[in-house]
Amino acid sequence: MTQRSEKQSADPYAGRRPTSHERMAGRPWDASYHDGPAPWDVGEPQPAIVRVASAGGFTGTVLDAGCGTGENALHLAKLGLSVLGVDVAGTALAMARAKAQDSGLAISFEVADALHLERLGRTFHTVLDSGLFHTFDSDERAAYVASLASVTAQNGTLYVLCFSDQGPDAGPHPVRHEDLTSAFHPTTGWSISFIAADRVHTRFHGPQGTPAWFATIKRL
Repeated sequence: MTQRSEKQSADPYAGRRPTSHERMAGRPWDASYHDGPAPWDVGEPQPAIVRVASAGGFTGTVLDAGCGTGENALHLAKLGLSVLGVDVAGTALAMARAKAQDSGLAISFEVADALHLERLGRTFHTVLDSGLFHTFDSDERAAYVASLASVTAQNGTLYVLCFSDQGPDAGPHPVRHEDLTSAFHPTTGWSISFIAADRVHTRFHGPQGTPAWFATIKRL
């Protein structure tokens, strides 16, 4: 694991414009990790990600966009995959690096702005978005979809796990089926293979989680 100094771990995007979620919450993403686990930090990988990974759905180099404290990324690394986890929250990344070091896993975690992933200067065979798409408003989604396209290799796979508007006890920022189909369209460089109803686990829902969409999307 690459060791980073405290100075290197500082947020290079501190001057960026807050996202719609940050403006609504009145605080930056990083603050979510200052007073105990964030609502989405359940201390284990999402069951949907474990299921797809066990079926061989993740191949080649993998990017976990909005990785938080790294549970999904660490699970994929344990399977022998080459994984980069990125997030705008430096506190979450420090926790992820500590977990990787404790586990003896060779995995990198970097600060990055999800709306400008092209700055990574890399492309990946598989990209994971677990709980990030639904945090952006309609104006931000177009920029985010383009950002994802800039780092996903041709014929690569993108997985999006997000809150759904279907069923009771929906999570915050629920996403409609048509929100996904309109965002990830051939005109934006994508083709949706399928969208399935699934569940997302959070710290504020029961053991069955809350309604979600799990989308499998190909880069054209």
